[in-house]
Amino acid sequence: MSHKSDIEIAREAAKRPIQEIGAKLGIGADDLLPYGHDKAKVSQPFIDGLADRPDGKLILVTAINPTPAGEGKTTTTVGLGDGLNRIGKKAAICIREASLGPCFGMKGGAAGGGYAQVVPMEEMNLHFTGDFHAITSAHNLLSAMIDNHIYWGNALGIDQRRVVWRRVMDMNDRALRDIVTSLGGVPNGFPRQTGFDITVASEVMAILCLASDLADLERRLGDIIVAYTRDKAPVTCRDIGADGAMAVLLKDAIQPNLVQTLENNPAFVHGGPFANIAHGCNSVMATKTALKLADYVVTEAGFGADLGAEKFMDIKCRKAGISPDAVVVVATVRAMKMNGGVAKGDLGAENVAAVQAGCANLGRHIENVKSFGVPVVVAINHFAGDTEAEIAAVTDYVAGQGSEAVLCKHWAEGSAGTEALAERVVALAEGEGSAFSPLYPDEMGLLEKIETIATRIYRADGIVADAKVIKQLEEWEAAGFGHLPVCMAKTQYSFTTDPTARGAPTGFTIPVREVRLSAGAGFVVAICGEIMTMPGLPSAPAAETIRLNEAGDVEGLF
Repeated sequence: MSHKSDIEIAREAAKRPIQEIGAKLGIGADDLLPYGHDKAKVSQPFIDGLADRPDGKLILVTAINPTPAGEGKTTTTVGLGDGLNRIGKKAAICIREASLGPCFGMKGGAAGGGYAQVVPMEEMNLHFTGDFHAITSAHNLLSAMIDNHIYWGNALGIDQRRVVWRRVMDMNDRALRDIVTSLGGVPNGFPRQTGFDITVASEVMAILCLASDLADLERRLGDIIVAYTRDKAPVTCRDIGADGAMAVLLKDAIQPNLVQTLENNPAFVHGGPFANIAHGCNSVMATKTALKLADYVVTEAGFGADLGAEKFMDIKCRKAGISPDAVVVVATVRAMKMNGGVAKGDLGAENVAAVQAGCANLGRHIENVKSFGVPVVVAINHFAGDTEAEIAAVTDYVAGQGSEAVLCKHWAEGSAGTEALAERVVALAEGEGSAFSPLYPDEMGLLEKIETIATRIYRADGIVADAKVIKQLEEWEAAGFGHLPVCMAKTQYSFTTDPTARGAPTGFTIPVREVRLSAGAGFVVAICGEIMTMPGLPSAPAAETIRLNEAGDVEGLF
């Protein structure tokens, strides 16, 4: 039996005018800034007027480590939001915007799937409201102004060997990871080695997603450390004089985007840092605005709980003063079989033993999430080939972990397939209550914070770091940055830095090869193993099959 593709389903959506979607949350037409008929930004004055309202319940959706079998975290986030509305709750969804890199690379889009999608799907996965372009432009304006300052006499005394601000673009392009700029003689400036990161790894992206308003955005932009002098004194974006112009470029991008699900429920889609190389959460402004307008807000954190959920708890919640009332961990029978050693080509055959073996990965994520003091439920994202025995194996395992697993069929059935999950989430959020606490205190040393995440979340024996990395962390502590949280940049596919090590491995260490200070965003990035902040395209990128058909519709986007 063939199924409609995500884009075919999205194209058939009975969308409502965005003003009707805003009205469901009490947002007046005058407080929306429309981008066409089906998407809009929510105005800053309206958001400012919500400050005294009480917050709704916050539900975080996370997952096991991703596998080629697929987990469906965003699909479950959308399905749960629709399910909560179906059972009579006033619910909104908060997810991230899609990067062009994975859309044209291997991962695909980021709007959900099947009958649990956010629309307009095509626009969301392409240019949307232009936020990523604005972030890219603001980031690279700063890059240009740094080199321009050096060219015109270098009044700040920047050591060209210590310029730490790289350029960005929203595309996977490995050729730009390490480059030399300003070749060609005197008119082009002073040659130096630098490189590009992908836009989702930009500190400007992180700042936009953590800022509380436009004034906070500009302050954080000014705090960015872009270079050091010969005596190692920091040079900031404010010193370069770029912060005001960058804020101008971002004045519209900072306002949250409102769209809708296939079932015409409100969804905020704003910001898009990756969780494997950045902090992996949608914007604080979108989440806090939704919390003021809805009784339930369902949000997600990127990749597995070892990355996205940890950063949601230790960075976003810490910075924004929020906490989840319940957490949903998404898993699939197929992924359990892969974690149990089954090859992707053999996933169609029933294999209860492999499911049971692979559940160790799920179990570790459940334990980790519970360690933050929040109640947990597991959503089994149903695939057509799952057998009753395999589903029972996951359900029984989760029960043995002191949690409950709920079978969800939202991909095929929409909100009808998540009613049970919605009821369980409400019971947890309104019953058990959350005793949320971050993994580590602010006053813990930076190196110890890295070690704490590695040992308590990844279950490593420890970390391995060069003396220069340790010295750099010590220097930042001496400069007053020791209170910052840590953002781990690591492969999403494993608890280790080896992407092939599935399951729940033990007996390994985490190599920390580099650390970067994001003073404006307010965290320190620890780059572990071989992870790259500029991804590359696969051997057969999705871009090869994306095209316009004779009717002018997009084909191949999924």
